[in-house]
Amino acid sequence: MFGSPAPHGRALLVALTPESGAALGAHEREITRLPYRVGRESRGTQRTPRGFVTERRDPGSRPNNDLYLVERDEPLNVSREHFEIDRDDTGYILVDRASTCGTIVEGQTVGGQGRGGSIPLHDGDVIIVGTSRSPNVFKFRVS
Repeated sequence: MFGSPAPHGRALLVALTPESGAALGAHEREITRLPYRVGRESRGTQRTPRGFVTERRDPGSRPNNDLYLVERDEPLNVSREHFEIDRDDTGYILVDRASTCGTIVEGQTVGGQGRGGSIPLHDGDVIIVGTSRSPNVFKFRVS
């Protein structure tokens, strides 16, 4: 991970679905550095209008995300650079990184259609990555 240390207590992402648990590699993961970036795993073979291609990244390149979400079926909910968790003067915030489908926080859609946006995060907020049909669902916790 990269960025600055997460201040003031422990911030966690808690898995609410099997898919989010698989992405975290556990039931929960502590956010230890900010901004904490989340996006779709896109390395490997991808289907494009021109057929299947293998994405290649430069050796030694810095990752775009701290947490990668895998999507196997279309329609895709998660953008390659979907959202990040950061902190401002008032507390933790979720920033949609100009994703296609947006991010739902406690029922409110942030971003989508490439427009981005941000919303304050509170202990216990549910985060759905993409549309309401997305299997990538997390709870934000602060302790």
